[in-house]
Amino acid sequence: MIKTGRILKAQSDSLENKRYISPTIFRYVLSEMLFSFLICFFFFFFIFFVNQILLMAKEVLTKRVPFDQVALLILYSLPTVIAMSAPFASLVGTLMTVGRLTSDNEILVMLSSGLSYKTVFYPAVTVGIIISLLSFFTNDVLLPAGTVQFNKLWRKILVSTPALELQENSVKRFQDTVIVTGGVKDNIINNILIMDKTKDGERRIIMANTAELKDGGKEGLSLDLEKAFIHSSKEMIKEDFDYASSDLLQYWVSNEDIIQAAVGVSPREMSSRDVQTQIVKRRGDLDVRVNERKLRILIHGNNLEIALRAGPAGDTWNRRINFSSNYNRDITTLDTVRKDRNLTVHVIEIYRKFSVPFGAFCFVFLAVSLGLMAKKSGQTVGFIFGNIIAVLYWSMLFIGQTLGLRVGTPPFWSMWLPNILSLAIGIILAIIKVRK
Repeated sequence: MIKTGRILKAQSDSLENKRYISPTIFRYVLSEMLFSFLICFFFFFFIFFVNQILLMAKEVLTKRVPFDQVALLILYSLPTVIAMSAPFASLVGTLMTVGRLTSDNEILVMLSSGLSYKTVFYPAVTVGIIISLLSFFTNDVLLPAGTVQFNKLWRKILVSTPALELQENSVKRFQDTVIVTGGVKDNIINNILIMDKTKDGERRIIMANTAELKDGGKEGLSLDLEKAFIHSSKEMIKEDFDYASSDLLQYWVSNEDIIQAAVGVSPREMSSRDVQTQIVKRRGDLDVRVNERKLRILIHGNNLEIALRAGPAGDTWNRRINFSSNYNRDITTLDTVRKDRNLTVHVIEIYRKFSVPFGAFCFVFLAVSLGLMAKKSGQTVGFIFGNIIAVLYWSMLFIGQTLGLRVGTPPFWSMWLPNILSLAIGIILAIIKVRK
């Protein structure tokens, strides 16, 4: 319950001019919301920390990586955890605070003193703006910087412990090599499949019953294959192929290939400016590929028209079927070329970089409106409902991203629809509450 002095001061302020917000009540509500935010932040931080960071640490510790390097890996990964935790902590923290104020009748005391619901909304909006800006800074500045340091350290670890890159029942892609592994016990890999490309441009498939993994130091990874079968073929002439078998075959994966495969930066780990630069570049490359394909379609279409107009007497009549086949194939390929998945991933990510941090601002309207409806045990109810909404929000983001990649849903709606719904529902509920 608010102290009597605060209530009397708020009442005096409101009697002087009801349009203004009591500074004392504003600071009180703001401090309560920030306190609840910190509690919820540490709650979500712990969940995401355990889920993403400690699992990674366990993986590298089993490979006898020094503990100080593991600790640095965890440190450089913290911006990812912070960026994910802040918006959800804003939602749950606001719900807990407003729910408690309502169930303890403090909101009722404020209204009875002549204050309006703005007394609650203004501090909540202030908290939402602060958290959104801090979350965006973490996501756009600290995360890329942490990724750079993480990759440098990971590159150093891989050079000294390259066995980290091969796991049980996994598919690992290097520069020109794909390795599919079966069961792994100690350093023995069962049922291994290797697909690569030689310097001469030949495609190779190598299969072996077992492979012993050895650390080759500066050379990279050494795989001693037993009972190996090798199939190689020319890339352009599929009918020209060779095959051989060997009781023992040594295969090498260089450190350069391992490092390039392990430390690639995804759009999620770039700044918004870098992602936008990549989008412009990829769109330019896509336009070039599309125009080239359109030109081929025009050429095949023109050749087909010439052949049909000339009729059976023309020299190209017997090639009309070939022209038609090429024309139809290029039209089908054009649709595939236009659906550049890498470009779509970058476009979705640029919207995500803004939608997730500023979700904290949209959440406060929904959280305040729901919190005002609490009857009793508002803090506990707010915590429960806040976590349910957080799970629904995250599910909508995941579904939206999946639809954007697989179905072609516009990236803006894929990433911003959860925020728009939260904001719209919150405003509607707030209007209903105020009118009552």
